[in-house]
Amino acid sequence: MGDSGAKDVVAKQRIIAHMNNDHWDSLIRYLEYFCHLSSASARHAQLTDIDFNGLTLRANGGSSHRVPIKPSLTSWADVRPRVVAMDAEAVAGLNRSNITVKRYAGPKGVTAVALVLIILSFLILSKRSNFQPGSLLHDMIFVYVPGFARFGFRVQPLVFYSMVLIHLGECIYMVRGRLQKHTVPTFSKLWWKWALNSLVEGYGSILRFDEIVKEEELKRKNAKH
Repeated sequence: MGDSGAKDVVAKQRIIAHMNNDHWDSLIRYLEYFCHLSSASARHAQLTDIDFNGLTLRANGGSSHRVPIKPSLTSWADVRPRVVAMDAEAVAGLNRSNITVKRYAGPKGVTAVALVLIILSFLILSKRSNFQPGSLLHDMIFVYVPGFARFGFRVQPLVFYSMVLIHLGECIYMVRGRLQKHTVPTFSKLWWKWALNSLVEGYGSILRFDEIVKEEELKRKNAKH
């Protein structure tokens, strides 16, 4: 192998490593947009090969997919602007954000207290018998407020199932309106943290997610100056 061939191998290996380590979110979008894979199938995307005519990607489960580069490249120096342009096309085509959220932020302070109160509310309202004599909650607490115990017994089914439906809706909104939009890999640990947090906590988790997006947008803006 001549010097030119050796340089090509080094350039290719460097590009593959860089894309897999730093731009895995772009690879996921390539699979979703150009290869029409679902979010679940596209997770764990990896670039396995690249040449002047296209990218070879491995999807979740090990299947291999080819993404053509049109027009073909003429040198390795053309790779960066071309893959950036392809990602921009995928972002627009999928109606995604070019900001990828790669971390989780749990509740703190007031929001942590609110989460504890929500969990306690779910536990108390989970059983109608909690408001009746003989239950631990009734005999320790509600026995001293019989009027509230009778009221809680009457409204428990309506309040509990309304809470379940509201929090389920907030979870779906988080998954479809935030996690997918910002390319959080489906069913990854990060995905489960945000999804389960939103299911229990509700809208507070969505607000924290949006704060992370704003922080990343500001970092990107400042980097341009």
